[in-house]
Amino acid sequence: MNGNNHQFPAVRGIQAGREYYVVMCPLKLVSRLFVFDDEEIPADMRAQRVLNKSRIPDITRYLVGNQHDYVLSSITACIDGEAEFEPLTAKGAQRNLGWLRIDMGSRIVINDGQHRRAAIAEAIKQCPTLADESISVVLYLDAGLKRSQQWFADLNKHAVRPSRSIGILYDGREPMSQLCRALMHDVPIFSNGLTELEKTSISNRSTKLFTLSAIHQATSELLSKGKNEPISSEEAELATAYWTFLGKAIDEWQAVLRDEMKTSALRDNYVHAHGVVLQALGIVGREVTQRFTAWEAELDRISQIDWLRTNDMWQGSAIVQGKMSKSTQSVAMTAAIIRRELGLLVSSDEITSRGSAVGEAN
Repeated sequence: MNGNNHQFPAVRGIQAGREYYVVMCPLKLVSRLFVFDDEEIPADMRAQRVLNKSRIPDITRYLVGNQHDYVLSSITACIDGEAEFEPLTAKGAQRNLGWLRIDMGSRIVINDGQHRRAAIAEAIKQCPTLADESISVVLYLDAGLKRSQQWFADLNKHAVRPSRSIGILYDGREPMSQLCRALMHDVPIFSNGLTELEKTSISNRSTKLFTLSAIHQATSELLSKGKNEPISSEEAELATAYWTFLGKAIDEWQAVLRDEMKTSALRDNYVHAHGVVLQALGIVGREVTQRFTAWEAELDRISQIDWLRTNDMWQGSAIVQGKMSKSTQSVAMTAAIIRRELGLLVSSDEITSRGSAVGEAN
């Protein structure tokens, strides 16, 4: 190979009988070294999906906003051109350590990580100090379009996005996630092992009552908070007080806490053991706590609501075609019913929407 090449310290490995290499690449070189197929090329002639530009700002904000505490997974790419590996020694452990030299005329095509590549370029524009940091890159020697397409399929075939609940559990940055983890310990109806931490749905025989993701959605509604919005100590105290109050006011929830009713029986027979009602209660709570200083008094009648699934008023709202529904419309109509039962104002639009939904369900 001539002198016109890129040179990286590298680790050599073997997969499926073929060599591959892991290198550390400075972020400032990522956009210059790695290319991805033109989106105008037909899908069957590309080795990856089209770049989804809407994803780039989120990754960029993550990098810029967490300059001292971010993590990027490896980029996977293939070398279309000349490359050679020079080991440090011919034998022993260091035979797989050495220098990878890639001819400057070669194309290095990304199989996985094109969105990271684009976001890194944008992040460096906003924060030039990121330029000298690095990302690990796994490099394969190119074997043509067909094999590159198979690599893309293989890399993504077994990828499983973590559940929303476990994402909330492990997210130490997002304020609402932090609050919901606190609620899980401070609110009796969410504590005592009653919150499902890993799944976004609860199996029939589970001893859990609500998922962490459902608590997150309901509390976001209660406090009218979007993603990453700050939460004051007063708002956190309000959320704790509101859910604690409901936990004491709703008889069936108290029966679960006293071990007088199983959570499975509650789910089978009542609507308020499901996320649609929890989120609707968050919406109602936002209205009540914003309108009334003594908001607890406005919720006195909540213990009188008939939460049984057999109650016709839940048909077409929380229950659609015989099944619990978590659609946006179902949540809104369920909130309207709860408002009505509490003696709060319900708009004519909400009543009309419920009537339309019942007609569609029938």
